[in-house]
Amino acid sequence: MAIDLRSDTVTKPSQAMRDAIASAPVGDDVYGDDPTVNSLEERVAAMFGKEAALFCPTGSLANQLAIRSLVGAGEELIAETNSHIVRAELGAAAVFSGITTRTWPAKNGLLKASDALEIARPNSGPYLVSTTAIAVENTHNFGGGTVQPISEIAALRKGADEIGVALHLDGARLWNAHVASGVSFAEYGKYFNTISVCLSKGLGAPVGSLVLGSKEMIASSRVWRKRYGGGMRQIGLLAAAGHYALDHNIDRLAQDHVRAKKIAVALAAIDSSLIDPATVETNIVGLDLAKFAFSAADFAAKCKENGLWISALGPKYARLVTHLDFDDAQTDESIEILKRCLKA
Repeated sequence: MAIDLRSDTVTKPSQAMRDAIASAPVGDDVYGDDPTVNSLEERVAAMFGKEAALFCPTGSLANQLAIRSLVGAGEELIAETNSHIVRAELGAAAVFSGITTRTWPAKNGLLKASDALEIARPNSGPYLVSTTAIAVENTHNFGGGTVQPISEIAALRKGADEIGVALHLDGARLWNAHVASGVSFAEYGKYFNTISVCLSKGLGAPVGSLVLGSKEMIASSRVWRKRYGGGMRQIGLLAAAGHYALDHNIDRLAQDHVRAKKIAVALAAIDSSLIDPATVETNIVGLDLAKFAFSAADFAAKCKENGLWISALGPKYARLVTHLDFDDAQTDESIEILKRCLKA
């Protein structure tokens, strides 16, 4: 059976999670009548010290609802160059909300508050675009699972307050950042106006993200979710999976981190240009194939032939993501497959 490390979204619900889904009390969420959804929204909002939350089918929708609440049409959101909002949401901010974006580059996506604040241009008058929000991604997907330093987040909040700019946290893998850093959810929450978190990546739920913010913001986002076609009915079935994931699958993320580090160390021993293991803080292993003759796509195809699925996310960039359906024995097997394919 193939080992699938394309993403931590490929996991399948455990039998215990399926049992929770099957027994969930449900109602019509468009009418606000689903008790399992309501309890999940209240639970996650409280975890981060926010007033309210809204269950969404995808992280992209959660992000888009958040940033449209902070940035008006014709105004500017700034984010790191390779952030998910900028690179992997298909221009949704511009298409749906009339939001323009501008970016700053950061090695491995690592946040430095000064990088963002130096390019922010709030209150730019009638002739120039005004910055009204800054987005931070934690962990940073295309940076290789980078955990953003809480000191830099705090500095960014201070600077943003001084210039009157809001902050959004794309926290799709914030659970991983919490486990790796020990920073509490409430500590992360206090620095951001809006937050998105995903249940279907490291936590193993089949679907679902939440957007968090003020009661007013969430009330407005509920309308926009429906307008975008994201109103759902008896989704307590999905919310129950989220509850189970929060109950059982946060602390175990540390195992994914250990396995990712083991893969990184093994590959760096083959060629140090592939990856610096010190940069692997969570569950993502990004491989730089610049010194190899083959492309990332060719390498991914070779790995697949040998029973390992990975992602090619650039001409010379391949990504592996560890997850709860991946164990120690598969870690060792993956390392051997990767070694063979690198030498082929």
